[in-house]
Amino acid sequence: QSLNAKDSIHYGHLTKAISTLSVSYTDVRALVHEDTQKMFALVGENVDVVRVVIGLPRQISLANNFEVEVITPRGQNSLQQAARVSVKDLVIPVLIGINPPERLAKQKVITNIMFYEKSGMHQVDYPAIINQISEAQNTAYLTLEKFVLHIACSSCLASDAIEAVTARSQRPSALSFAHSYGVEMTRSRDALR
Repeated sequence: QSLNAKDSIHYGHLTKAISTLSVSYTDVRALVHEDTQKMFALVGENVDVVRVVIGLPRQISLANNFEVEVITPRGQNSLQQAARVSVKDLVIPVLIGINPPERLAKQKVITNIMFYEKSGMHQVDYPAIINQISEAQNTAYLTLEKFVLHIACSSCLASDAIEAVTARSQRPSALSFAHSYGVEMTRSRDALR
């Protein structure tokens, strides 16, 4: 709100302070909490909300990236805030399709999953959920829609802490003259009961 330079945020100092924190944390939510507290302390009254996104490449088997995002208003505990957790570029070989040539060999399906956690302190075992999802490679699907529905529903029901899930899958080899064919679905826990 102020145009005074001394009231602005020096992102160089902020980055140095935050990067020293990420030395040894076994729980990503504890790192998010520590980062949030440090940011509020460094920026003073200049911000009302802090958004922290922690990316952990190759944290989940078969996936390219695992990311946790928490938005915390000033004066609130980041451990009590809802989180968005992303598993990106999960590659699952699946027997999928209705045409006879598609049923001969498994095809690579690239899946991105966004988990919406409820507010409060939760322990969700995302590697176990992804291992359960990757078992889909032992099943055959006629359509990509059915595959995505299976992932969205099973992910949403995997933990009481998960409020909703968005799953998006793509088949890179499905169409000759396109990058990929894809389907995205969002399912909420309440809708599945």
